[in-house]
Amino acid sequence: MRVLLIDDDPATTDMLEILIQNYPCSVLSANSGEDALTLARAEKPDLIILDMMMLDMDGLDTCKALRKFTSTPILILSALYTPEMVAKALDAGADDYLSKPARSQELFAHMKSLTRRNKTKSPGLLTAGVNI
Repeated sequence: MRVLLIDDDPATTDMLEILIQNYPCSVLSANSGEDALTLARAEKPDLIILDMMMLDMDGLDTCKALRKFTSTPILILSALYTPEMVAKALDAGADDYLSKPARSQELFAHMKSLTRRNKTKSPGLLTAGVNI
């Protein structure tokens, strides 16, 4: 399985990349909405994990732009967590929403659920209790 991480903070994408590689899967990362769109078109990931608060394109704009050319499951992983924001993200085309910090088991469960729904073969889960 190939996962695309999108967050404008390189430290966050680096940390998530290390954690998610233990899932196991291959990981691509982008630190801007524009880079994410380019990577998503070229690499066709099986799952996209997207932050809401980014500088060039926020998560809503990035999600809407992704939905113009892909049906890949999108999991929002964001510190910005209000009922209104969750509703906006789902309306923009996100498939799921998880708030930061999230435990690794919770993230992996959401990843497995989304890939299962997308009929993508998903690997086994790790149970390490790491907060992200």
